[in-house]
Amino acid sequence: MAQPASSTSARFSSSDLAKLKRFLIDALSRGIESEGIAFDQRATFIKQHLKSVFEQARVSLPDDIQRAVFQDVLNDMLGYGPIQPLLDDPDVSEVMVNGPKKVYVEKKGQLTRTNVTFDDDAHVLRIIDRIILPLGRRVDPDSPTVDARLPDGSRVNAVVQPVAIDGPSITIRKFRKDKLQIAQLVEYGSLTQSMAEFLRACVMARLNIVISGGTGSGKTTLLNVLSGFIPENERILTIEDAAELQLQQDHVLRLETKPANVDGGGATTIRDLVRNSLRMRPDRIVVGECRGGEALDMLQAMNTGHDGSLTTLHANSPRDALSRLETLVLMAGMDLPIKVVRQQISSAVDLIVQQTRLKDGARKVTAVTEVAGMEGDTIVLTDVFKFEQTGIGEGGKVLGELKATGIRPMFSSRLEAAGYKLGAEIFGTSIADRLNSRQHR
Repeated sequence: MAQPASSTSARFSSSDLAKLKRFLIDALSRGIESEGIAFDQRATFIKQHLKSVFEQARVSLPDDIQRAVFQDVLNDMLGYGPIQPLLDDPDVSEVMVNGPKKVYVEKKGQLTRTNVTFDDDAHVLRIIDRIILPLGRRVDPDSPTVDARLPDGSRVNAVVQPVAIDGPSITIRKFRKDKLQIAQLVEYGSLTQSMAEFLRACVMARLNIVISGGTGSGKTTLLNVLSGFIPENERILTIEDAAELQLQQDHVLRLETKPANVDGGGATTIRDLVRNSLRMRPDRIVVGECRGGEALDMLQAMNTGHDGSLTTLHANSPRDALSRLETLVLMAGMDLPIKVVRQQISSAVDLIVQQTRLKDGARKVTAVTEVAGMEGDTIVLTDVFKFEQTGIGEGGKVLGELKATGIRPMFSSRLEAAGYKLGAEIFGTSIADRLNSRQHR
């Protein structure tokens, strides 16, 4: 690349600065290659030589612009380019790159467009390569989508042309460094203390629980929290596409899927891992998300002694979750009558916890629903807790109340057998209410 022209002007166009940064990156990259700098020494080399390489460019910049250029070069060579400051921001939960000139973030539940931009499509592709190449993944026109995981655990999806029409796309779901506890979810209003006590008892009593919700509703976060209630003396297997769960127990074995090789073979799917997990003497199986035929294997595991299992799936209500499970089971390729599928589901799943991202960005558990068995060809659902929206407040805030329905679940005896005799107040029924109801019988 040609050396940038000298200038003493304090005003540089964005294209001039882009050329300067490209010159600095190319020069430093050549230096690293020619001197054979080891990977773990590159950061030191770049920081030591950046100023001298800049002086070779014979340009004069105001100090603030020079510092910004240096930081951009460091981000490009050692981090993830223009989006590195967004990834460093603890309030940003998701970063979305829609081509080089449109970068959005989710911050405190709200989507916002930032002033961050890339130079061009090639710049975005370089950052995608920076993310996925160390992980042994690839993306190109023949394989235009890729899922990966950053070293800190953040989940990455990248899509390139010809699938991404408006330029390469990157979506990063940031990894939360501090593991949320149930008390924090209660504090945030995601659920009530009564719901928290009830869910803790359900996990400890080894009920099979499905967490249902839409994209970005907080399913994995809730799964993390609930899995924290699993006793330390149990062997836990987690199965995920990209490992996100942060279980704190000691005896945890984490399994992660493997993509296909360049020749299209060698993939290890969630279904493969669920089947294999049954031979690994698990006390609990935690599947990050059911999205295919593995749902059948998961249900069969739940029905054959592996109770206390936890998983998530995409659905907008507990009833939708059942329909989704039916569809996923049929994707396994087994020619099962729909009634048999429903019987499998009703006997395997004890509880559906519905997680929802409301219009104001808040994430709440909007239903805790018991799978109460079959009536004819229909699975019976009973809400134990439910969120009732009452209106919209200032700034679009969703108003409503999380409360018990007053109905005790049919599996209450299992909770009591496990040592959890929950008071009537948990289910929204006081002692006075019960006495009154008896007197009116």
